[in-house]
Amino acid sequence: MRVSNLTRRTVLRGAFSGLVLAHPALSYAAQPAGSSTYSAQEIVDAGHGFFGSTTGGLAKVVERAFESYGLPNGYILGQEGSGAFVAGLTYGEGEMNTKNAGSHAVFWQGPSLGLDWGGQGSRTMMLVYNLPDVNALYTRFAGVSGAAYVVAGVGMTVLTEQNMVIVPIRTGIGARLGINAGYLKLTRNPTWNPF
Repeated sequence: MRVSNLTRRTVLRGAFSGLVLAHPALSYAAQPAGSSTYSAQEIVDAGHGFFGSTTGGLAKVVERAFESYGLPNGYILGQEGSGAFVAGLTYGEGEMNTKNAGSHAVFWQGPSLGLDWGGQGSRTMMLVYNLPDVNALYTRFAGVSGAAYVVAGVGMTVLTEQNMVIVPIRTGIGARLGINAGYLKLTRNPTWNPF
């Protein structure tokens, strides 16, 4: 399923729909040879060792992302730290994996504003949809965070830029409560500047 012409309302509805999880079965069939997308099983397998004991929650959240957005053509595994008191900041680093363009280091940072306070450290998997080439990843992705979709300690939000969609899936420690709007700026090199 291709995601095209997303509106702000669609993103908000997608981010906040599904607080109650339905459990339709997903097909974990193998992908055709030469496919540049990842199956749900490949994503769950990639996250299994990375997330550890929260893998059951990861499978349900990945299922939800696949229901809404289809097959990703990349994913990022990394870690991030964030904190907020009305205004907040997030910094992270990881590695993007693609089937046809290999692996690439990626860093992200961004501000947020909202009814939000606390801090958290997270392991993060970002599913990447409609990525035309690796260079297109290094831009700003806007969205809404908060209690968008949470199962067994694993949370999912949605960020967009034109036709591209990134779905960060996070699990971590800390205490952060509230809702905020902001963006993540993905870069090739680390920077302290979130803008």
